[in-house]
Amino acid sequence: MATTLFFSSIAQFLQIYLVLLLIRVLLSWFPVDWSNPILSVLSQLTDPYLNLFRSIIPPLGGLDLSPMLGFFLLQFLAQAMTRLAF
Repeated sequence: MATTLFFSSIAQFLQIYLVLLLIRVLLSWFPVDWSNPILSVLSQLTDPYLNLFRSIIPPLGGLDLSPMLGFFLLQFLAQAMTRLAF
């Protein structure tokens, strides 16, 4: 019972973080003011994770492909936690 709650909570957290990453990546396509308090918090929450992958995959021709690797890893972990929960 406790392990099910733990793993399902982790899976839910990862799903929420995936949504935050998606919002961050989509907003990067538009000229936005990152000094806005809400956008600043979003950037502070997501950039450290994305920077891990940016150091592995450099931008190619101005296109940053590192978020794709970040999405794949988080989705894999979320699915693994969901399987462990049930």
